[in-house]
Amino acid sequence: MRKSLMRMTLRQMQVFRAVCDSRSYSRAAEEMSLTQPAVSLQIRQLEELVGQPLFEYVGKKLYLTDAAEALLKASADIFGRLESLDMQLSDLQGSLQGQLNLAIESSAKYFVPHLFAAFRQQHPEVSLQLTVVNHAQAVRRLSVNRDDLLIMSQVPSELSLEFFPFLTNPIVAVAPPEHPLCQRDTLRLADLGAYPLLIRETGSGTRKACEEYAHQKRAHFAQTMEVGSSEAQVEGVLAGLGVALLPRHAVRQELALGVLRELPVEELPLQRSWCVVYGRGKRLSPVAAAFHSFIREERSAINALAARFAGSASALQ
Repeated sequence: MRKSLMRMTLRQMQVFRAVCDSRSYSRAAEEMSLTQPAVSLQIRQLEELVGQPLFEYVGKKLYLTDAAEALLKASADIFGRLESLDMQLSDLQGSLQGQLNLAIESSAKYFVPHLFAAFRQQHPEVSLQLTVVNHAQAVRRLSVNRDDLLIMSQVPSELSLEFFPFLTNPIVAVAPPEHPLCQRDTLRLADLGAYPLLIRETGSGTRKACEEYAHQKRAHFAQTMEVGSSEAQVEGVLAGLGVALLPRHAVRQELALGVLRELPVEELPLQRSWCVVYGRGKRLSPVAAAFHSFIREERSAINALAARFAGSASALQ
């Protein structure tokens, strides 16, 4: 028999959301600074209140049940209302305070800290909870209203979303200076197909964009090596394992130092835009609304900063 949900605690909901995000009891325990048995206990108590299982294992993968999906949506509303109340109370005290819950696709992590640092110059009492995800995880988080705002490159058309493009995201081909392709003055994308290509994991937005573009240009890569992050791609290219297609922001330091070269491919860069995204009809918290307005108003300065590959947010201040 299901017990009253009024006995549910915020701590239980926080643990539940951590398990949903990580799809792992052990990783949720690490994130929450708890032991794995403590996480299991919280989830078990929550399942007793709900009256249904929240997770199930298929093979070695953890999946959310229908009850968990419903609870996750409700939890987003509950925590959103609490955060909004916190910010409104702070606003009554005469300053913008609170936390911005921001999710970003992984290749955006090179510039978003500088962007937030510039925003915080205007609002020093705002804190940040930053979650780095791949494209597939970003879409899932949008579908359950998990974050205040999300920064991504390819906005899914199947969801009802508001989005604002604010920064160009050029994708380029890179190789070490001693690579044979670096001796060429001009290249076609198809010329890269003779060499191993380092690619991101399934679900990566950069991988999806590059695969679609290569197909469009009829460029075929016979040998690929899948790695789990853009950092691993960079290290693999540095080690001589192959070439890679990467956002220029992700390799700005390596290009500046000369340890990597941008290949002169005629069809590149592949131009994409970073967008700030949220669900249509969503009522933004005061902090989220202020950050969104900041991005709109400082769009030119943000692009100038990125173009110079600057190491600080001084251009926005």
